[in-house]
Amino acid sequence: MADAAGGKEVVDGDRVHVQQQQQGTVARSESPRDRRFDHFKTFSGRLERQLSSIRGGGSSPQAQHPAAAAGSVTRRMPSDSEEETDDDEVPTADRYFAALEGPELETLRPSEVPVLPEDETWPFLLRFPISAFGMCMGVSSQAMLWKTLEREPSTSFLLRGVNADAMNEALWWVSVALMAAVSGTYLLKVVFYYEAVRREFHHPVRVNFFFAPWIACLFLVKGEPRAVWTVHHVVWYALMAPLLLLDVKVYGQWMSGGEWRLSRVASPTSHLAVVGNFVGALLGAQMGLRESATFFFAVGLVHYLVLFVTLYQRLPTNVPLPRELHPVFFLFVATPSVASVAWFRICDDGQFTLAAKLAYYISLFLYASLASRVRFFFRGVRFSLAWWAYTFPMTSAAIATAVFASAVTNALTRALAVALAAVASVTVAGVLSTTVYRAFVRRDLFPNDVSIAIRRRPKAKFGKILARLRTSSADLRELVARHGGSDGSSVGSEPPTPATMYGAAGRAAP
Repeated sequence: MADAAGGKEVVDGDRVHVQQQQQGTVARSESPRDRRFDHFKTFSGRLERQLSSIRGGGSSPQAQHPAAAAGSVTRRMPSDSEEETDDDEVPTADRYFAALEGPELETLRPSEVPVLPEDETWPFLLRFPISAFGMCMGVSSQAMLWKTLEREPSTSFLLRGVNADAMNEALWWVSVALMAAVSGTYLLKVVFYYEAVRREFHHPVRVNFFFAPWIACLFLVKGEPRAVWTVHHVVWYALMAPLLLLDVKVYGQWMSGGEWRLSRVASPTSHLAVVGNFVGALLGAQMGLRESATFFFAVGLVHYLVLFVTLYQRLPTNVPLPRELHPVFFLFVATPSVASVAWFRICDDGQFTLAAKLAYYISLFLYASLASRVRFFFRGVRFSLAWWAYTFPMTSAAIATAVFASAVTNALTRALAVALAAVASVTVAGVLSTTVYRAFVRRDLFPNDVSIAIRRRPKAKFGKILARLRTSSADLRELVARHGGSDGSSVGSEPPTPATMYGAAGRAAP
């Protein structure tokens, strides 16, 4: 009896030890940290699994106790994070078009199931898009505008009695601070959520915004308080090298056809992929790099013509832009405005040549045609980062008008330069103040970015239900096998079928 009691205590002790190990493993696996976003993180995917296996000792309780594992066949319930996890490859362009809708491919189709949860707010870095650099372009272009107003003869009278240098320097430092904040935040996204950045870069429309950081830097150099020609040429080459690489990639995709052909991916934001060439040409011409400036002007010109015609042919027959994206229409104004000033600086003869006038008149007409539809752009439009698309084109048109008024001096051109400069400044101030209010007071400036949460392969919404049903069936079979294991007649034998029952009945009847 004593030996039996001692053996029972040993068995109970082993059982308690196994239960403690299992509870410890479950406690480690059910960590309070949310793991549903690990697929988009740079390190958490593989590294976290390796650390988990190290903490768990490299083996499971079933492996350590094969007898306990043999007693029951367990089927682990798939977690939500595993169900939502997709492979590491980014979706193709065809997949973006199949999963998203809208002219900017920013809305998830009703038939799609996102990788990330829809019913809660994502981490801030995941919600911070590359389009946030539009704020930097708008503010830095204002520094460039006020520097132009001070130094152009047609508008210098506006700043009489005002310390224009101090105002220009203040705007420039505000632009630098904003650029540093946005760049630092997005750099953190690159470090911690690299998969999300990859998906943005492969997005057929979002890729255009990767030109924005370099364009904003060119604006900062152009709007610097000191003279542009004193800036070292290395700065210009350092900023234009990334733009050239992006040009080669994006333009090559436009030209080679396939799923990235221009007729399919063209949108008003595609102007960002072109306008950077003219901004670089403008800055290079003022720094004395005329040949390099002419090269980028030629590259930008040929692709702008193709893009302009493509957008005119595509937009009337495509899905209309939603109200939230109406401001991006103003990007039509930016490219010819910058191109006119760039060609004027490249010629450097003090005359607004015919080519520069043609580009300026095109931008002026597009500006007037868009401004005449004020209700179309402001009525019922919910504020978003897309509103920054008003700022940079308006400022570019004001700068081009100020330069044009200095070459073609009369009362009309000077009045137009003053009016456009005032409209641009008020617009930037209004959009900036609204952005600060929505970001820090209402905290709804950065919603969930569903355009990066698509799956590489489609998944029907009833997929979860089917998975649950399969799991429930397996659990039911396991439960029957566990409780009926002692009954040899009920386990291991096939249930009787109607054929066998009727056959037995037929044999029993005489």
